[in-house]
Amino acid sequence: MTVSVAIAGASGYAGGETLRLLLAHPEVEVGALTAHSNAGELVGRHHPHLRSVADRTFVATTAENLRGHDVVVLGLPHGASGTIAAELEAVGPGSATPLILDLGADHRLTDATDWAAFYGSEHAGSWPYGMPELLHAGETAASSQRGALSQARHIAVPGCNVTAVTLGIQPGVAAGVLDPSDVVAVLSVGYSGAGKAMKPHLTAAEGIGSAAPYAVAGTHRHVPEIEQNLRVAGAGAADVHCSFTPVLVPMSRGILATTTAPLAPGVTPAQVRLAWEQAYAGEQFVQLLPEGQWPTTAATLGANTALVQVAIDDRAGRVVTICAIDNLVKGTAGAAVQSMNLALGLPEGIGLTTEGVAP
Repeated sequence: MTVSVAIAGASGYAGGETLRLLLAHPEVEVGALTAHSNAGELVGRHHPHLRSVADRTFVATTAENLRGHDVVVLGLPHGASGTIAAELEAVGPGSATPLILDLGADHRLTDATDWAAFYGSEHAGSWPYGMPELLHAGETAASSQRGALSQARHIAVPGCNVTAVTLGIQPGVAAGVLDPSDVVAVLSVGYSGAGKAMKPHLTAAEGIGSAAPYAVAGTHRHVPEIEQNLRVAGAGAADVHCSFTPVLVPMSRGILATTTAPLAPGVTPAQVRLAWEQAYAGEQFVQLLPEGQWPTTAATLGANTALVQVAIDDRAGRVVTICAIDNLVKGTAGAAVQSMNLALGLPEGIGLTTEGVAP
C-alpha cells in the first residue's frame, strides 16, 4: 500500500530528518511540507542535502494544508501540537482522521501535574508512547508497547535524551538487579538536539572547543519522562528518582548517555548481563555490544540504532550503562517511523537502517 504523509514543521531538524527517512520509505508518498516563518521558501534552502525535494515549497502550517493525508507528523514547538491535532480531528462526516505522530512533548507525559511543573501550561492529554522497545513490568520483551502502538491513531514520540537513558538502564529496572531510586544520568549531546533557533550560546563561536552543561539540577523537562518510563518498566520501581545532567558537546548529532544505579544486594555480574541480553534479544534496533566493546556516537550516525553496553563498578557498587544514539534518528524521526509502521500494520523496520556512516 502507499501511504500519504504530511509533515508540519518540516523546515526544522526533527521534521527535516523525518522527511529524509520517509523519502526512502518504499510505502510512503510525501505530501504537504509545512512551516511557520519559512512558509513560501524552497525546501532546498533549508535542507540542501534532500535533493529530490529541493525544489518544493513549504506551505503554511494549517489544518487545511495537513488534511487529506493518511499520516500527519507534527514537528512543532512544545505546546503547539495540541491545538493543531484538535483541528485535524474536527472533520466532517465521511472524512477520515489521519494517524498523528507528535515529535514534540505535548502528549508524552501521563501526569498533568508533571506537565504543569516542567512546561507551565495546560496539559493536552497523553497519547500512546512511541518507543516500541519500552519494557513493561514482568516482561522480558516489549510486546505490550508494540501491541498498544499497533492499535494507535495518535502517537507521542519520545524525547531524544529520554530514549538514550531509558534504553540504557531499563533492563536492569525490569529485572530488579539495580536500585531505581538512585539513577544518575550524564549525557553528551550534539547541538542539533537544541533545535534550529538562533541563540548566541548555540553558535559555532561559542560551541566549538567547548563542553557546556545545561538544565542542571533536575530542571530539564525530560526528567519526568525518564522517571515515567522506568516506573512502567519495573514492578518495584514506584520509587524512581533520576538525577539527569545533559552536556552540549561540539558535534552536530548524537547522544552518549552514561547512566548508573546501585547494584541490588546479592546480584551477580552474570545476572546483570543476562538482564540486558534477555531484554534486547531479537531487537532489530537496540543492540547490546559484546563485553568490553563500548558504544560511540559515530557508530550510530544516520542509523536507527541504539548501541548499549553494561558493566559493574565493583568499587562503587553500581551498575554502569552506556547508550549511544543518533538523536535525530533513533532519538526522534526513526522512532516516529518505527511507530508509524506498527500503527499501519507494516513491518516495523521498513524504511529504516542499522547501518551507520563512518568515518
